[in-house]
Amino acid sequence: QVQLIESEGGLVQAGGSLSLSCAASGPTFIRNTMGWFRRAPGKEREFVAVITGNNGYTRYTDSVKGRFTISRDNAKNTVYLQMNSLKAEDTGVYYCAGATHGFMVVDASAYSYWGQGTQVTVSS
Repeated sequence: QVQLIESEGGLVQAGGSLSLSCAASGPTFIRNTMGWFRRAPGKEREFVAVITGNNGYTRYTDSVKGRFTISRDNAKNTVYLQMNSLKAEDTGVYYCAGATHGFMVVDASAYSYWGQGTQVTVSS
């Protein structure tokens, strides 16, 4: 059974940095697309970043471009989200997600596996 286990989030001041990790247990996810989503208070879940399994291509939502970086360590079956220059509007619950294929997808419905979510709070 696949499990995605996210690292603990935290509280950080605006302008600061935070790194999240997501370790996949069970089958290897080397060739699977992995993504990060978030849900801000009172809002719908939204796409944040994705890294494909086929070729390591990345894509970001416009609001985090230049500030967030998604990466993966296939030897550790782990995906990371490095968040810099954090803003108050980045506050939310962050979810790691895994697809059953290696293609570029940004819609949450395309992902089959989800982490439990981790809280990130940015104070202004």
